[in-house]
Amino acid sequence: MDWAPGYRELEPSQPGLMPAVTCLWARVAGPRGDPVTLVLPDGCVDLIWAQGHGVFVAGPDTGPAPAVMAPGSVFAGVRFAPGAGGPALGMPLSALLNQRVDAAHLGCGPAAALARLPEDVAPDVALRMLVDAAGAMVAERPADRLVTEAARLLGHSGSRVDAVAGRLGVSERQLRRRCQAAVGYGPATLRRVLRFRRFVSWIDAGAGGKDGTDDGELAVVAADLGYADQAHLTRESVRLAGLPPTALVAARRP
Repeated sequence: MDWAPGYRELEPSQPGLMPAVTCLWARVAGPRGDPVTLVLPDGCVDLIWAQGHGVFVAGPDTGPAPAVMAPGSVFAGVRFAPGAGGPALGMPLSALLNQRVDAAHLGCGPAAALARLPEDVAPDVALRMLVDAAGAMVAERPADRLVTEAARLLGHSGSRVDAVAGRLGVSERQLRRRCQAAVGYGPATLRRVLRFRRFVSWIDAGAGGKDGTDDGELAVVAADLGYADQAHLTRESVRLAGLPPTALVAARRP
C-alpha cells in the first residue's frame, strides 16, 4: 500500500476475503491536515486502524458523516460488503447504526479482539494485522448469503423489495429482520443507499465535465438510475449526502 498523503483503495488478494471484503484502503493526511470530507452511506461497515488510537468500527451510515483529519493522521481500513459485516462482527449491525465505536467497547465478540492490535506499529504492519483479523472473522462467521444476494438484486435499477423477497423465497418481514442484523437497516433503506451509490459512481466517473452538470443531464441520469424524477434524486441527495446533486458533483470533482 502507498502511504503518501491522500486516499487509495486496494482489492484484497488474500484467499477467503472476497467477496465478503470489498476493498482495503488507506487515508493519510498531509502536513497541514485535510479539509472536512463527507463519508457517504454505502451499505458497508469498516474496520479501521488509526495510528496513535487503535482499532474502531465505522458502523453503517444513513446520512453523511463528516470526517476531519489532523496533520499527519494515518488510517488503514478493511471494508465489509453488505451482508458480511454483521456476521463477521458477531453482532447485529443495527446496534452500530450511524456510530463509530472503539473495538474495546464491542463486548466479547470477534471484533473485541481487535482492541489488542497495537496503535503504534508501522501502517503496513497494522493493515496486515487488520486483514488477518478480518480473514479469521469471515472464516468463522461467513456472510449471510441471502442478504448478500438481496443486496445484489436491490442494487439494480427498478428493483422492488417485495419482488426481491419473493425471488429469494422469504417474507418481507424475514428479509427485513435479516438485513437489519447483517447490514444495519432494512431492505428499503438498503435499496435507497445502493441507488444513491450508483449516482455517486456516476459523479466519480467524470460527471458534468469541466463546466458542471445541468438540470437536463441530471433529469436523464435520475431516470436511468431508477428515481421517479429529478426532484426525487435531489431529495435523496440532500438526505443521504447533505447536499443537492449539483453541489455534490462540485464537492467530489478533483
